[in-house]
Amino acid sequence: MRISELSRRSGVPNATIKFYLREGLVPPGRATSATQAEYDEGHLRRLRLVRALISVRGLSVSAAKEVVGSLGEVEGDTYELLGLVFGVWPGADGNGPAGSGGGEGRGGGEDHDKGEDADVDALVAELGWDVTEFSPARKTVTQTLNTLRNLGLDCGWRDLVPYARLAERTATLDLDQIEGPDDPLEKAERAVLLTFLLEPALLALRRLAQESEAAARYRDQGLP
Repeated sequence: MRISELSRRSGVPNATIKFYLREGLVPPGRATSATQAEYDEGHLRRLRLVRALISVRGLSVSAAKEVVGSLGEVEGDTYELLGLVFGVWPGADGNGPAGSGGGEGRGGGEDHDKGEDADVDALVAELGWDVTEFSPARKTVTQTLNTLRNLGLDCGWRDLVPYARLAERTATLDLDQIEGPDDPLEKAERAVLLTFLLEPALLALRRLAQESEAAARYRDQGLP
């Protein structure tokens, strides 16, 4: 396909595609003349993934380039691929090498403080979860618990266990949705879209459920 068709099918403007080509996020097409080239389905899938990483996941151009450049090193390993696109591995957000296969590129961990993450470590152990110590979600849980305590709420990791069990069911649904495609680029794009685009809807569903539960509990108590 020509670049105009690539733009139409991907939803990415021509000028943006040319920028991605110059920056090396998308490989060059097959030259048909001095000024024209043809692109195939592989370019389309790569372009969709780049768009998802930048527009949906919020990565910088350089970080997205590092992630897509590392995908070839983890081809066939869905666990490693998801670690890259979800930002679990060091470097998956542009902070150092993202790839190098297996666990070798996952070293570092200079910013990981076992003492600070004691609550998360206890929670993960209680749940029996197999998670890496580098996941940025660990810091989010730690900071949230610290904030609640600073505001006077007696909230610890045990209070999160029932919520974590609900999250397990959500994770199962999430991973079921990405089982279909065999192409790693398509699988990675689907993982990014389903995870980062669904999160606002999941939060909204929680708010709606709270409203419904509040109505069931308190509406008939004689209040206006």
